[in-house]
Amino acid sequence: MPTKRGCLKLLLLLVLAGALLVWLVGEVFFNLNSNLVAVSVRDSKQPLQILTKRGEWKPASALTAGDLDTALIERHRETSMRWATLKVRRAGGTLANIAQRVFGAEVQVVTLSPDRFDFMTTYKPKFALTTARERMADGNFWFTITANFRDPQGRPMGWVYHEGRQVNHPFGDWSGCFFVKDGRPWCGPKSLLNEVPGLIQEGCQVYPSVMKNHTTFSYVDLKPDLFYDGQKISYRSLVGMRQDGTIVFVLSGDGGVMNVSEVTEIARKLDVQHATLLDGGRALQYSIRTDDGPWHFHA
Repeated sequence: MPTKRGCLKLLLLLVLAGALLVWLVGEVFFNLNSNLVAVSVRDSKQPLQILTKRGEWKPASALTAGDLDTALIERHRETSMRWATLKVRRAGGTLANIAQRVFGAEVQVVTLSPDRFDFMTTYKPKFALTTARERMADGNFWFTITANFRDPQGRPMGWVYHEGRQVNHPFGDWSGCFFVKDGRPWCGPKSLLNEVPGLIQEGCQVYPSVMKNHTTFSYVDLKPDLFYDGQKISYRSLVGMRQDGTIVFVLSGDGGVMNVSEVTEIARKLDVQHATLLDGGRALQYSIRTDDGPWHFHA
């Protein structure tokens, strides 16, 4: 007959196995580790800090462009594409310190050259709900990301173009855009639409635009909550372009939540000329294809 000690051991093992199973389910379906870090720092008043190559933690505003470049940890590189990571943290009390020490926090930087990569919108018929993972698999893409807000019925909020045809109507005063004209991608404030000649082939309306000609718009720092939740520490996704046409994505990774000013400053230090935010928050999803297979992120 089993002893009392043996029963207790068995019960303990079952409890541990159950806890492990719950954690695995939470991590796979709800990105549990990342969201624990995000929740622990969401009320912090301290700036996001980046780990430099010299092992120092500094806010983006205190880094030179050279400091930020050397802080990037390369994850994947191929012709005209690079994926790199910034290790980040944010002071926020005991829980935040423990969560970040155990799980870490990252910001991802993806650069793509239009000389080799084509850019387009992709969606299901009637804009049925889909994911970045599904779009990558269906289209055999190298990189996919969510890039539009949705109304309560699930339709995109803002114009969408695909194959030269407008497939969704504009929305209000959304100030940003991502579009392709004459085969070249552009992103930033909506004023670029009139400045770049040609017809829109692909694109979508996004919000808010944050930078033009290397200059951050004043409302990003002075009135961040006037039109959007700029001070909120949340999952963020920014797309920008350099003067040579290279497209740069600055994206929250696991635990790497930011406010609008912080993600914009990182982009500025990465020599981005024009920039806008895409959809973010809990809707953020993106997928990156690498030699080891696709890598997926969801908030």
